Amino acid sequence: METGTKMTKGINWLTLFFFSITTAGALAGAPLYVRRYGISPSEVLLALFFVIATGMSITVGYHRLYAHASFKTNKVIEFLILFFGAAAFEQSALTWSSGHRDHHRYVDTEMDPYSIKKGFWYAHIGWMTLWKQIPDYSNAKDLMKNKLLMHQHDHYAAWGVFGGILLPVILGALGGHALGALVFSVCVRLTLVYHATFCINSVCHTFGNRTYDIDSTARDNWFAAILTNGEGYHNYHHHFPTDYRNGVRWYHWDPSKWAIALLEKTGLATGLRRTSGFQILRARLVAQKTLASRSLGQAKVSLRAARILEWNYRLLETRLQDWESASLELKQKAHRAFNARYHRWGVWISRF
Repeated sequence: METGTKMTKGINWLTLFFFSITTAGALAGAPLYVRRYGISPSEVLLALFFVIATGMSITVGYHRLYAHASFKTNKVIEFLILFFGAAAFEQSALTWSSGHRDHHRYVDTEMDPYSIKKGFWYAHIGWMTLWKQIPDYSNAKDLMKNKLLMHQHDHYAAWGVFGGILLPVILGALGGHALGALVFSVCVRLTLVYHATFCINSVCHTFGNRTYDIDSTARDNWFAAILTNGEGYHNYHHHFPTDYRNGVRWYHWDPSKWAIALLEKTGLATGLRRTSGFQILRARLVAQKTLASRSLGQAKVSLRAARILEWNYRLLETRLQDWESASLELKQKAHRAFNARYHRWGVWISRF
């Protein structure tokens, strides 16, 4: 029996009301405020801080840490992720991660909570406002063992209201800009972070390149990556979901990847999961071979040409496998040699 988030038709009035109020505050309130009071550098900096803190808590924390377990970190970093993640008002970490796991498991089917097959608007925001979700947390039993995460889940409203509304207003009030903080650090910030996140479900399943899986609706979209701290390389992500990186090329904009790598360098993150370069290259080859085969089929080329393509692909795949095996063997030898030398040094030092 299939399990997963159940979707029932019906307006989610609380979510719709909250979206409407914050959007109105951003689209109407911000211009009126600027016209009457102007805007100070401190207001801009406060809003920018909350955009970055809440946005990164979703991408680094909710998504890569919790939904995909692509790395591990300590409780201090987890608290910051859960605190600012709640301030983003995108559900608790448990609910968000469970729903996202369902998205990957049932992508583009009726069981996909935000399937693009139901339309662009549905995938973007309709699934949250015009439908009600009945979560099934059976796919997140590992997360339910995390006491801090469960506290955020059980008291999500309190976490969200304090971190996402009261804190920015209090900080703004200390600088004499409480109303400005409400407009920019709450309404404008929430509207920007909401729609940037939602673009992954809509834009990245509609526009972009399919480099690693040409049959997937997920696509790599560089513009969406800029909006979402690197989440826009969605075709790669759907093919290799546990990789802590979404943008694997040096020129890919992926601040979430850089943040996780920095945490590792400072000893605050461990167990980073990386897809090997060989697997990435193999996926690209398979995608290109599939595309070429279909193009040849449509062009009605000779059977001999199709066989030549298949033979060359198999030869290249074999060479790639040999290369991967040789590389792994070389790394293992280097590791054994290092351990042996370290052991000899330890024995030598212990004599003194």
